[in-house]
Amino acid sequence: MTLLPVGLGSVLFLLAGYLVYARLLARRLSLDASRATPAHAREDGVDFVPAKAPLLLAQHFSAISAAGPIAGPILAGLWFGWGPALAWILLGCVLIGAAHDFATLVASVRHRGLSVGEILRERLGRRAMAVYLSFVWIALVYVTIAFADMTAAAFTRPGSGGAVASSSVMYLLLALGLGVAFTRGRLGLLPAVAITMPLLAAVIWFGREIPLVLPGALAGGNPRLAWDLLLLAYCFVAALLPMPVLMQPRGFLGGFLLYGFLGAGVIGLLLGGVAVEQPAFVSWTSPKGAPLLPFLFVTIACGACSGFHGLVCSGTTSRQLDRETDAPAVGYGAMLLEGLIAVISLSTVMMLAPGDPLLGEGVEAIFASGIARFTEVIGVPREFGFAFGLLALTTFIYDTLDVCTRLGRYILQELLGLEGGRGRVVATLLTLLPAAGFLALAEEGAYMEVWGAFGTSNQLLAALTLLGVSVWLRAEGRSFWFVLAPAVFLLGMTGWSLALTVGGWGPGNRLMPAVSAVLLGLAGMLTIECGRAMIPNPARSSSGGSGSGS
Repeated sequence: MTLLPVGLGSVLFLLAGYLVYARLLARRLSLDASRATPAHAREDGVDFVPAKAPLLLAQHFSAISAAGPIAGPILAGLWFGWGPALAWILLGCVLIGAAHDFATLVASVRHRGLSVGEILRERLGRRAMAVYLSFVWIALVYVTIAFADMTAAAFTRPGSGGAVASSSVMYLLLALGLGVAFTRGRLGLLPAVAITMPLLAAVIWFGREIPLVLPGALAGGNPRLAWDLLLLAYCFVAALLPMPVLMQPRGFLGGFLLYGFLGAGVIGLLLGGVAVEQPAFVSWTSPKGAPLLPFLFVTIACGACSGFHGLVCSGTTSRQLDRETDAPAVGYGAMLLEGLIAVISLSTVMMLAPGDPLLGEGVEAIFASGIARFTEVIGVPREFGFAFGLLALTTFIYDTLDVCTRLGRYILQELLGLEGGRGRVVATLLTLLPAAGFLALAEEGAYMEVWGAFGTSNQLLAALTLLGVSVWLRAEGRSFWFVLAPAVFLLGMTGWSLALTVGGWGPGNRLMPAVSAVLLGLAGMLTIECGRAMIPNPARSSSGGSGSGS
């Protein structure tokens, strides 16, 4: 069998999800194009800025796409087989992940662009908000640690690291130039595409020709730590800049880079004639003893459902949505694209025969090699295709860092009441300092100490967000089964895996069981609060909700 039926079947299944299930959810949420969104009602030129659907979709897609939909499916395919992995990617994406993103985006828009934490405060009180935001902020700190250190590792990788670092820096400079062209030169979207696409190709080529290696004095004998701290410094600046200066153009640029990757992947799947070499089922346990249930779900993580997406939806995207009727394309559609990324990533494992040397070279090599093989179908030299795959991978990680930092800033501003320019600076520093301290004190490969619980806590965050949206819909007298059912499923799987982690399963580091115990405790507290709100109570219902939903 070739990859053709896998690719074609996956595309048709995801498209059917958008045409059928997204429309059903849109009716349930009563979208109204005439209702003013927060981007217009609270426009301030910094955080609340209307963006047309194509631009916002590109930025949102770029922001939510990180290492998860690449690394997770590849690892799951290696450990358990591509059959179970593909089934969870498709079903989870359509029924859970995309529904989570879409519903969270609409809930935030209906609550003046506030986060889910603020929605919980309006519906359940400040204690529920504090518990939720504490969970989210802890998760964001170690996601920042993981992604910064993974990017630093890519930048210092022998052979290709300097080229990837050079391309990434030029990519950011190109985004800044595009921001100037958008805001001061009034550059249109179509001319921007025509200009930037060739420049993106030049970025990849020049990165290989002029690799960036940090000077020895700056690196201090530890180039990886130097890159860690430089990346956090970049996050500090980027999280404070107005949206149109960097985030919107960078999202536009990154989104089209990812569209190019998706196009190459789909062409490779459908026209490459590549045979499936890996078995559909490998084992009930991973090489380290992780059972397929529940770890299949949390290993794939972002490729099927991601709580981080809810933070982007309610933290930045809801503040830029031009019309409510843009929400299905942006919220639901972007998650379907991420599901397609996961399918393409999984296919890079499926094409490798058992015993292939690439299987032992790590996620980066497997992914980039697969993309290079796909791009050969359209006449791209294999070496250029490999570099393109590496840049796409680092873009997935790199673009998420500043979004993550900005979200941490929003959360601390809400939680601590920090206002104005000084409040923005203080909240940003408080988000980045714990990550900087951990990276400075940890041994090389710091992200491995926090990555073990990433997938689990990420999907647990999605479950808690869905519970919060359920509370809002319940208070409004609307149907809420389409968010409550996925929440219950995710609570079961993530609670199971966290309990195994707290009980001693997994890599023997000090941090993972402790963090897992804290997150499990916070999740339990919030679940109880939401559960009480969902149970009919005449005394409570007579007082009504205080939110601004409609």
